[in-house]
Amino acid sequence: MSSENQDFNKSKAFLIDMTKCTGCRGCQVACKQWNQLGAEKTEFFTGEGYQNPPLMSEYTFTRIKFRDYEKNGQNEFAFYKEMCMHCNEPACASVCPVGAFKKTKEGPVTYDADRCIGCRFCMVACPFGVPKYEWSKALPLVRKCTGCYSRVKEGLKPACATTCVSAITYGNRDEMIKEANKRIAARPEKYLKKLYGSEEAGGTSVIYLTALPFDELGFKPVTKRPLPSYTWQALRLVPGIFLTVGSSLSLLSWFNHRKERIAKEEEQRKSGATPKEES
Repeated sequence: MSSENQDFNKSKAFLIDMTKCTGCRGCQVACKQWNQLGAEKTEFFTGEGYQNPPLMSEYTFTRIKFRDYEKNGQNEFAFYKEMCMHCNEPACASVCPVGAFKKTKEGPVTYDADRCIGCRFCMVACPFGVPKYEWSKALPLVRKCTGCYSRVKEGLKPACATTCVSAITYGNRDEMIKEANKRIAARPEKYLKKLYGSEEAGGTSVIYLTALPFDELGFKPVTKRPLPSYTWQALRLVPGIFLTVGSSLSLLSWFNHRKERIAKEEEQRKSGATPKEES
């Protein structure tokens, strides 16, 4: 989708103040409930830091990441909410050959599973590693946070922003940036004088405030140039790859169908029935 004429200043955005996050993970729970996402089997203290689940997945659209660091000789914790950045000019939308991703005028980047063919171009293109594959399914598609678009278009806040009592502010993007700069000016000794998301990837709908350098917290360095400007070369490969993906999906479907047929015939033999021939 082309978003050249869209006024991103008036689209909705998240302001996430990491200095106010307590790591309660209420946003994770709210996201699971609203999107009806299944639970994951996890182990305590696995992966980097203490976050659980250890990674975002088809069942986890957002999570609180833990970072431990030393300050004045004392161990401290920093937390931040990992989620889809809802880029102003999303790379996922620019490479999707079937238009499954769309940047809405309200701000969220939505995803249409009915269009998706599971090619995973979006997973390669996203600089933040957000779209996740449905590895649990025989014919997998992609899952990701949609910014609770069904709520936002009705004038409501996303579930995570509604639940959070301290760290998340939600409103027009220009107002969120203005509020962030206001906090930095009022407490220069507290905040790092940089906003992550104001320019990254051409600007995003998620803006972060922090007291620590972003690279120390695990944030990925991303170009300030809108990423769709890099993806035109990838789009030239779509016809050939599209056919390859289509053939692969057809072959996978045939194998699954054959496996089901063999299992059915075996069950019929055990029951003494005569297997029916398939045309």
